[in-house]
Amino acid sequence: MMRIQIEALWNFTSETSPHSMRVILSILREIKQTGTLASAADHSGMSYRHAWNLVDQWSAFFGEPLVERQRGKGTHLTALGNKLVWAEQHLNARLGPQLHNIAQELEMELASLLPGLPPRIRIHASHGFAISKLGEFIAREPGTNLDLRYMSNQASLESLRAQECELAAIHLPHGELRKRAAADCKRWLDPSIYCVLGFVTREMGLFVKRGNPLNITGLHSLVDPTITFVNRDAGSGTRLLFEQLLAQEKIESDRIPGYQNVELTHAAVAAHVARGMADTGFGVEAAAIEFDLDFVHVIREDYFFLCRSNILNSKPIERLREIISGTDYRRAVSTLPGYAVSDAGIVKTVKKFFRENA
Repeated sequence: MMRIQIEALWNFTSETSPHSMRVILSILREIKQTGTLASAADHSGMSYRHAWNLVDQWSAFFGEPLVERQRGKGTHLTALGNKLVWAEQHLNARLGPQLHNIAQELEMELASLLPGLPPRIRIHASHGFAISKLGEFIAREPGTNLDLRYMSNQASLESLRAQECELAAIHLPHGELRKRAAADCKRWLDPSIYCVLGFVTREMGLFVKRGNPLNITGLHSLVDPTITFVNRDAGSGTRLLFEQLLAQEKIESDRIPGYQNVELTHAAVAAHVARGMADTGFGVEAAAIEFDLDFVHVIREDYFFLCRSNILNSKPIERLREIISGTDYRRAVSTLPGYAVSDAGIVKTVKKFFRENA
């Protein structure tokens, strides 16, 4: 199956011509991770001398060094080099899900004109690290035709009911908020039509700088006027959960400095905090670790699939269940901080699932 990948590509334009950042950013990322230019050169498929020449050329372009070498301490990024790597991370964190959705739309448009393609499986899902990893696994399967789109819980449920997808991946919190959230979800579902497939759990909480210098211990810390917050976008499942948590704790949102500032993904929130543009934000633990932040646990969620019962025995759904319950995928999830496989691939009726969560 043909796959399309759309990436954000940024150029700097001088008086002569645009200069693409793609190669130098790859080198800088590897230096940041390994502390050696030799490893960066090898990773980028070029000689050490070529890599060093590129670093020199870009340093000259900016008029500031991008890396520094210290005897016995390896190679490290300067403040400018770090800023460029962060800018790329932030750009990808902000635009990644949207670019993914556009690529999926283009794939499906082209696929409609091509003969002999395998049956398509459409998944509409709240964005997260485990579902993204599943997309990678399914995309590697021969004879698969995956259409994975990212959207909110409610939009996923609407798509499922309108038969615009075979699977909707949504999340429900544990604890006191569970009953209300389950009731809101259940009203969309006819028990005679739909069923539940287990998938994963994930930890949700506050992102803070390493060492938690502001001693942020929970939601009540957010009303401190010296602490700035960055929020998720209105309509996202994470924003809805956060608002419900505030109501549960009787915290008024207008008392939280920065509440009106938003980012579109967990990773974008983490990137915002990592660069000091806010002191804290709310999201999945995996995003905090990706951006070298500490994490203050607040709540755990179940993240699971809903689908029509009459397609359970179709080959695409059977294969998906085999993948998420298999050893390889379980091992991959175990590398995602805060994620754990939970009843993966196990089918429950809507009545049984929501009776358990009443």
